[in-house]
Amino acid sequence: MYNLVLLAARPPEWTHEQFIEWWRGDHAELTYRLPGLRSWRHTEIDAALEPRSEGWDGISVLGFDSPEDLKKALASREWADAVAQVGDMKGRRIAVMGHEAEMLGGVQ
Repeated sequence: MYNLVLLAARPPEWTHEQFIEWWRGDHAELTYRLPGLRSWRHTEIDAALEPRSEGWDGISVLGFDSPEDLKKALASREWADAVAQVGDMKGRRIAVMGHEAEMLGGVQ
């Protein structure tokens, strides 16, 4: 699996709850349409382990079969629509990509 990982913080004028509702609602409707999207996990952040990790609201991990499939998704009209919806929201994000390695699987 090749993942796009997004760590995001809400716009200053939004509450955490508003941001999560938007991300898992209106924004998700556009995300589901990305070509080649094989999986999507979203984590609502409710606590930071330490002060330097504070200020984030959620993490999305979007899975694709290959870097090429992710590149196609990023070049798609569907991605452009999702970016346009975000517009000038003024939230923060970190976006990184890479190969996934399962380190521990299943329930033990």
